[in-house]
Amino acid sequence: MRTFPLTIAMLLAASVTAFAAPPVKEVETAKGKVLAGENGMTLYTYKDDHGGVSMCYDDCAKNWPPFFAEASAKADGAYTVVERKDGKKQWAKDGMPLYFFIKDKKMGDMTGDGMKKGEWNVAKP
Repeated sequence: MRTFPLTIAMLLAASVTAFAAPPVKEVETAKGKVLAGENGMTLYTYKDDHGGVSMCYDDCAKNWPPFFAEASAKADGAYTVVERKDGKKQWAKDGMPLYFFIKDKKMGDMTGDGMKKGEWNVAKP
C-alpha cells in the first residue's frame, strides 16, 4: 500500500518536469543542427532583439510569427519566456526571442536564414 502514494508522487513530479521544458527539438540540416518547434519547423532569431525584448511586431510578426509559449510555461536552462508588448508570452534562447518564417513550408526548410542582410538567422542549439 505504501508504494501507491509514492508512485503517484513520482508521476506528478515527472509531469511537472515535462511541462517545464520548452517544446523545441534539434534538427540536422545541411547547415548543421538547428532548433525547430515541435512541429519540426525551423526557428530563427532576429538581430534587432536585445535583452529578451522582441522588436518584431505588426508586418514583421506576420512574416516572422513568434514562437509563442503558454501562459504557464517556465524557463529551463538556456530557454526563457519573454513577455511581448501585447502581453503574450514568447520562447527565447540565450535571451533571443524565437520565431518561425512564413515562407518555410515543410520540416527542414530554412528559407529565412540570412534574410534582411543577415538580420535573421537560424537558431542553433
